[in-house]
Amino acid sequence: MSQPPSDTAHQLQQIVTDVGQRLNADRCFLHIRKPEQGLGRIAYCWRRNDSIPDAIRAEWEEDARTLPDIDPLFRAALLAQPSVYVDDVETAPATVLNREFEAQTFGHRALVHAHVVEGDTLWGILQPCMFGQPRHWTETDRAYINSQLPRLLALLKKEWKREKEEGPKQAGSE
Repeated sequence: MSQPPSDTAHQLQQIVTDVGQRLNADRCFLHIRKPEQGLGRIAYCWRRNDSIPDAIRAEWEEDARTLPDIDPLFRAALLAQPSVYVDDVETAPATVLNREFEAQTFGHRALVHAHVVEGDTLWGILQPCMFGQPRHWTETDRAYINSQLPRLLALLKKEWKREKEEGPKQAGSE
């Protein structure tokens, strides 16, 4: 029998929803990680409407093994580099992103790859994005996104601590 999502899971989903709506994005998701195990998955997603693909992934995946070799954005996140703001996937240089990977995996046209890090440890990636057209991410957008990262970090750490003590409760953490 599946347990209900934890209060922390509810708060994480609310932040993802709030970011997506406030930025007037098409989709916003949160890739969460278990840093000690090198596992990650997209656990939270908000979409403007049902025509936007849902990004949630049910299974945990080893994300640190091969993904950094094909995805410069993920490599930057693992290295705890600053968040990346991509106004147009189609014109971004290969040093920033792998266009083919982005098109096949996510299909978005503009995105933010906001790194939830503590020191050199990656806990998650918040990714608001747009489909079909470029978007310039303003200084106001950037300040708002940056203000959410410490909240996400605190909640992710709280959830993993609770899970270690009590076992999985959040729908996506088993």
